[in-house]
Amino acid sequence: MYCPACGKNLQQMVVGGVTLDVCEGGCGGIWFDNFELKKFDEPHESAGEELLDIKRDESARVDHSKKRNCPKCANIIMQRHFFCVKQEVEVDECPACGGFWLDSGELARIRQQYGNEEEGIKAAKKYFDGIFGKELAAMKMESEGQLRKARRIANMFRFICPTQYIPGKQEWGAF
Repeated sequence: MYCPACGKNLQQMVVGGVTLDVCEGGCGGIWFDNFELKKFDEPHESAGEELLDIKRDESARVDHSKKRNCPKCANIIMQRHFFCVKQEVEVDECPACGGFWLDSGELARIRQQYGNEEEGIKAAKKYFDGIFGKELAAMKMESEGQLRKARRIANMFRFICPTQYIPGKQEWGAF
């Protein structure tokens, strides 16, 4: 596999029982296959310490504005997005295989974001509640109102045709 940032051959490195592909002697980036990053992204995960100092060539230049191809999937362009709601670290993720490419220094910054996964989940919930909370609550109220109306109408069918109505057994209204 080739480095999506600088084009150098990626070297395999086993850390904490996980085989990773690193751009050692190049830009210092790391390729994480699907779900591997979760094993190294928190400060208490000691296996990740070894990945914080990948040998790199200081003269290696990386163009962060350039779109990058996934090193694993042929001809798939990775999507660049923020790693978490703090919006401090941008990562590249392959939409096909779910792998992550982290440039040199990004793993260290990710590990500084939150102490553990629960803190990150709470921060994301708070962030999305602030943005969408009122609208989602209004939609839920509207949906509950529509459900109550539909149940009242379905309940009326018991009296209109009681021998034909068995709650939950009709294709036309399983209430």
